Amino acid sequence: MSQICLVRHGETDWNAMGKIQGRTDIPLNATGKQQARECGQCLASSHWDRIVTSPLKRAKQTAKIINQSLQLPMEEMEEFVERAYGDAEGMTREERLESFPDGHIPNQEDRPSLNKRIMKGIQQIHEKYPDQKIILVAHGGVINAILATLSNGEIGSGKTRLMNGCISNLFFRENQWQIQDYNCITHLS
Repeated sequence: MSQICLVRHGETDWNAMGKIQGRTDIPLNATGKQQARECGQCLASSHWDRIVTSPLKRAKQTAKIINQSLQLPMEEMEEFVERAYGDAEGMTREERLESFPDGHIPNQEDRPSLNKRIMKGIQQIHEKYPDQKIILVAHGGVINAILATLSNGEIGSGKTRLMNGCISNLFFRENQWQIQDYNCITHLS
């Protein structure tokens, strides 16, 4: 049976300040590195076949720290880069509401394109690594889009605030991806 363990990258300084990052390439801070180590310790108790990561620095750093415990083949996939938030990148929620009161953010990646890109990546993983257990290190917007798509909007985008370093698990059963759990943080101190 195929499994994908979704790991949200560890905290960055912008996360701590409440700024939206999008494609801006921000590194992990000390807390984020600790969260990544704790994810690695948690995931080391199970068998995994491979790590896939977004190419952005905060996800790659998280994946590399996790992999110190696991020593798995690792690859980057562009399909899992964070959503482009356009002119809102670097802004806090309050700044976004003030600058874009109608919610229209110039140069932001639209949700249908985001969902199509990400679900194409999930399909590629499934085709390339059938019946394997994959750790996918990505971003809040990416993981929420996956959760929203698979739950028909019951959870995920617009409804679920994913914590840095959280773990969510998907299984491929009866010809479809199913969510086992999401936003798990009991492994974090």
